Amino acid sequence: MPDIPVGAQIFDLAFHPDRPVVFTGLLTGHVKAFRYDDQGNHEAKFSVRPSKKSCRTLAMSADGRHLWAAGKAKAIHTLDVGSGEVVETRAGAHDAPINRMKRLTANLLASGDDDGVIKLWDPRKPDAVRKYTQHFDFISDFLWLEDKKQLVATSGDGTLSVMDVRSKKFEPIAQSEDQEDELLSILAIKGGQKIVVGTQLGILSIFNRKSGWGDCVDRIPGHPQSIDALCSIPSHYPNAHSTILTGSSDGLLRAVQLLPTKLLGVVADHGEFPIERIAVDMNGEGRWVGSAGHEEVLKLTDLKEVFEDDENDKDAEGDSDAAGTEGALNDGSNDEDELEDKEGESSSGALAAKAESSDEDEVEGDPREDSDEEGGEDRRKRKRKPEKDPLNVTKRKKGRNELVAEPSFFADL
Repeated sequence: MPDIPVGAQIFDLAFHPDRPVVFTGLLTGHVKAFRYDDQGNHEAKFSVRPSKKSCRTLAMSADGRHLWAAGKAKAIHTLDVGSGEVVETRAGAHDAPINRMKRLTANLLASGDDDGVIKLWDPRKPDAVRKYTQHFDFISDFLWLEDKKQLVATSGDGTLSVMDVRSKKFEPIAQSEDQEDELLSILAIKGGQKIVVGTQLGILSIFNRKSGWGDCVDRIPGHPQSIDALCSIPSHYPNAHSTILTGSSDGLLRAVQLLPTKLLGVVADHGEFPIERIAVDMNGEGRWVGSAGHEEVLKLTDLKEVFEDDENDKDAEGDSDAAGTEGALNDGSNDEDELEDKEGESSSGALAAKAESSDEDEVEGDPREDSDEEGGEDRRKRKRKPEKDPLNVTKRKKGRNELVAEPSFFADL
């Protein structure tokens, strides 16, 4: 799809949950909406400017009727998606510019500011229902764990914290140790059992929920610059539970498989502009992935061209291997038939054929003297060769936190 020009730097983007509509929050304070289709066409739906200061973050309601926008003005604006008008403004929602928002449930919204303050909002109430102050630097990203009703926040202070929204306490239930690096993005993999965190140094830190939130259990280097955005791929693709999309400051949107680690390819290239936000349409199960950097365009990339073509290539390789194996078996059977046809030849030719067959496998007696049935059994025995391990499933012992990664992964990055 051609790039969608928006006229200013994009800070955040959000997709409608069930319609081909994308929303962008811009440096100028505008919120612009665009409609797109599978043929690569797009058109502007509306443009509204709730504030003259930059719009840093967007969040979409579960039903797709409302869009929340916030940013440097420290206010939270509620927009009606149908009309494109601002229907509510919560002025002074935070004491510092709002950097990140996330919808948790139908009636719960989380926001984090540059001072590390996190607030929970009920759209039906004017004031915040809860406030957390465990961080002292900007809130970079949120992760919602539906099974435990927990909110995980990453911060520029080098820690992440876990809050139980059902608890009445104003303190987190867990907070990690200082990771000695800014934590910029967060995503769940492996069915929510492991958590991936992108850092300023380009390292992916892996947290295991069963091991607690105190420290990461694995660190995966390879990205040359900071990992500002993480996103999961639609669940119908192979290995979706362990494959993620990473947006880095080097301008590349990559598809990376974790545990084992493997670089699957580059999805989009923003050139010299860093990637700030990425998202997949249709509530994360769609065809298009949107990526926004510091340039004044929104890129929409077709995931089918990335993952389905790769799958087709693997199928083609599998078919060619099967064809080669079948051809080899047919060649072997023809050789046996030729050996059987040479029964009437001279004794010297028979001895030569016998010598050739004895080099491959030992056979008792002269195959010319055996009956046809016995000769068939001998031929089947000779055709049975020890099978190699095509899947490389040979097990080996490894440490608890050891990670097996292909050397080519780091070379490609």
